[in-house]
Amino acid sequence: MNIENASSFTAVESGAMGRVAYARIAPNEDLVQGVEKLCLAQGFKNAFVRGALGSLVDACIGSADGGCIQIEGPAVEIVSLAGEVRQRPDGSLKASLTGVVADTNGHVYGGPFIAGSNPICMTFEVTLEEWLPESVL
Repeated sequence: MNIENASSFTAVESGAMGRVAYARIAPNEDLVQGVEKLCLAQGFKNAFVRGALGSLVDACIGSADGGCIQIEGPAVEIVSLAGEVRQRPDGSLKASLTGVVADTNGHVYGGPFIAGSNPICMTFEVTLEEWLPESVL
């Protein structure tokens, strides 16, 4: 990609940070769907993941070919997690989460988490910060 085309892929949004929520996602609940539910419960229409700690029963990380890399547990550790939750035009929420996980043998994998395929193991805590785009301020 050359520099002339780069601007066509750029979006800039102004806004302000809102409230902060620290919450737990229960065992066997999906990571992506759990983050969406937490935002709904707090009334967050848009949010950023600011921190997380926990493990998954198994993990499914998106691959470059559109498939899924399945990481077998038990207890796949989340090493890092980043992402955001955005409100769709129909009012529903969509979490886009990317992270790094380690399996029980210490192998490390990274990529986007596939919704519905990443059940929480024993516990998972996450910190979410509300984002208030200027258009809604």
